[in-house]
Amino acid sequence: MSKRSGTGTQANSRDERLREALRANLQRRKAQARARAGGDDGSDITDKAAAQAAETETGRDES
Repeated sequence: MSKRSGTGTQANSRDERLREALRANLQRRKAQARARAGGDDGSDITDKAAAQAAETETGRDES
């Protein structure tokens, strides 16, 4: 079977899209890791809100 002339271009386009998506994912993960290491990720606020929601639902103190 012979290749179509557009198939190579489509494969290159897909490879480029995947490469860009992987790079964006890596950058996002690095930013998250830096935020966690800096301690300024807001997780304490999120954790408190989750504990309050759990307390409201179950009637128990989750802290």
